[in-house]
Amino acid sequence: MNGEEEFFDAVTGFDSDNSSGEFSEANQKVTGMIDLDTSKNNRIGKTGERPPQENGIRKHRTSLPAPMFSRSDFSVWTILKKCVGLELSKITMPIAFNEPLSFLQRITEYMEHVYLIHRASCQPQPLERMQSVAAFAVSAVASQWERTGKPFNPLLGETYELIREDLGFRFISEQVSHHPPISAFHSEGLNHDFLFHGSIYPKLKFWGKSVEAEPRGTITLELLKHNEAYTWTNPTCCVHNVIIGQLWIEQYGTVEILNHRTGHKCVLHFKPCGLFGKELHRVEGHIQDKNKKKLFMIYGKWTECLWGIDPTSYECFKKQERRGDHLRKAKLEDGSRKAESDVADDVPVAQETVQVIPGSKLLWRINTRPPNSAQMYNFTSFTVSLNELETGMEKTLPPTDCRLRPDIRGMENGDMDLASQEKERLEEKQREARRERAKEAAEWQTRWFYPGNNPYTGTPDWLYAGDYFERNFSDCPDIY
Repeated sequence: MNGEEEFFDAVTGFDSDNSSGEFSEANQKVTGMIDLDTSKNNRIGKTGERPPQENGIRKHRTSLPAPMFSRSDFSVWTILKKCVGLELSKITMPIAFNEPLSFLQRITEYMEHVYLIHRASCQPQPLERMQSVAAFAVSAVASQWERTGKPFNPLLGETYELIREDLGFRFISEQVSHHPPISAFHSEGLNHDFLFHGSIYPKLKFWGKSVEAEPRGTITLELLKHNEAYTWTNPTCCVHNVIIGQLWIEQYGTVEILNHRTGHKCVLHFKPCGLFGKELHRVEGHIQDKNKKKLFMIYGKWTECLWGIDPTSYECFKKQERRGDHLRKAKLEDGSRKAESDVADDVPVAQETVQVIPGSKLLWRINTRPPNSAQMYNFTSFTVSLNELETGMEKTLPPTDCRLRPDIRGMENGDMDLASQEKERLEEKQREARRERAKEAAEWQTRWFYPGNNPYTGTPDWLYAGDYFERNFSDCPDIY
């Protein structure tokens, strides 16, 4: 068997997206102030005609069928010890390190805080719109917090759809390439207020004690009412202590969001953990106009909330903070232990919740996770519903939809033996299909996306071909 015939299920391991965090009671009180009631504004049809539905489901489930499987009896070191410094796209991981979702469903988690897009579309000024878009970009990776299980690598041709009338959007994604693995997605507002699309190819590397997922691919948001397009890439995600110790996640890197019509740019710095964990989860940045004049400052945590304030007030506060910083630093050093272990990285203790500068504007706050989240792979309430499959849904879904994957379904139901067997069967089925195409010198044909260039950046991208929701699925491949 040559390298092209092999199937590997590790490309999306330990990566994105991305989360809830612990926050104070004061933080919880503010949630209702920013949570837009999209169920009223984005419902299809007249009020009272029927309750919001998603693929035939009227009320979403609040828990998984079975609790999370323990990983304590498995050692990832036996797999990764020969891979230090290498790219992990060809490393097979035991199913125990998975979570019962496909990476296509992971991408769909970008939409959990879609109300921020609706809010941006309603804002009259470009600065206000950029504030909401920046908040959405941060919220899109928030679900990754404490999500240390890897999603299943999508099979070539696999798809996932989600229609949420209560949240005002519909979403379609497809695995368009296997070598390299590329996932393309397209979402649109049910009120025709936005388009959100992109293609994702995370590159993973193992660094001895951590796995780093470098984002690849451009994300594009179009606000149709304003004829505006925003583009950006996600920050780098890193999972620490993959060999021994408690797993923990950080995200770091600079994210630049560009408004291609007005020239406004938002520059967000996702801070690395730093010494003593002082910068853990922190995000800081600013919005500037086309002349690079700073108009608005942004700060917060990607696991918790995001705030903004005018540059003058922000700089004044920072000056006062710097004057007293040497006192805080001395106290911090006195009460901290220096890590000496070569085996595991100490899990940094998150500092006090975000200190709000007087006069700041709340841009976004994370949704509270369900109380049983720890037993459900640290899923959010939105995530718990993604693989829900009720009687009759098979009639409207294509045969390639993630919900119909038997290995993911088996794991979700707590049958790890069945899940492992089905995973092996699907891998062999895909290998055989690839061999048959090679014999016939046939190339794989994608169904819902085609390769092209991003219309705003000019970079290679996968573009939505349309017509998915016409539901003509007669020519879909048999991949399960």
